Amino acid sequence: MPEVRAWQRMLSGRRLDLLDPSPVDVEIEDIAHGLSRVARWNGQTSGQWAYSVAQHSLLVEAIARHQGLQERWWLAALLHDAAEYVVGDLVTPFKAAVGLDYKELEDRLSATIRIRFGLPATPPQTAATAIKRADHAAAWLEAINLAGFSEEETKRYFGKRPVLPQSLVKQYLAPWPPASAKSEFLARFAELGG
Repeated sequence: MPEVRAWQRMLSGRRLDLLDPSPVDVEIEDIAHGLSRVARWNGQTSGQWAYSVAQHSLLVEAIARHQGLQERWWLAALLHDAAEYVVGDLVTPFKAAVGLDYKELEDRLSATIRIRFGLPATPPQTAATAIKRADHAAAWLEAINLAGFSEEETKRYFGKRPVLPQSLVKQYLAPWPPASAKSEFLARFAELGG
């Protein structure tokens, strides 16, 4: 029986084993490049460009920071969806349909990425909860501003409107071209000392 290939070659030349990922095979350039080309909401957003996971990650980190997340976890917020540079951004209903095997693979990749950049494999519960809250707030904003959801529909799926400065909304909710999303993501990563 032929051996099944379970690795992906990145533009950096690294080969990332999806079943047994190693931190030495993770490069921030690969992450930024991939995330800048992965569309949120399965590409079902308004604007000239797809709204990328890289841009979403910047929004989540900014929201988490605004909501009081401790500075030591800002990098974790920026990297909260980093595994999607390899596995893509499956919408939540599809993740549920795929089941636990997918979630385990994504969690293993996420832990590997965090280790690569000096974070614990599993952040403390307080930080994880704060990042999840910021991610949820970002999804609320994206649903209303980009994905065509009505206010009522958004409230039903994502809860109440997050209270955030309008400048934050304006800065991150107009889709950017992939090259801009990549460079902004890399710049913020560098600012955070990643």
